[in-house]
Amino acid sequence: MLKFIKHNLSGIDGVEIYPIISLLLFFIVFVTMLYFVIKLPKSKIDIVSQLPLDTDNNKEINHE
Repeated sequence: MLKFIKHNLSGIDGVEIYPIISLLLFFIVFVTMLYFVIKLPKSKIDIVSQLPLDTDNNKEINHE
């Protein structure tokens, strides 16, 4: 199956740039999310971690 796809893509000029672009895009998104998670304050992590366990449906969540 892969040889059929490879054969069709070999006729397209400049197709080798797409895997590089997709890898760079994935890497940029991954590093950005990692940065935001590391910089997130501990108080926010505690609040968010308790949300699934919170049974009070009338509680107002403070969005900053």
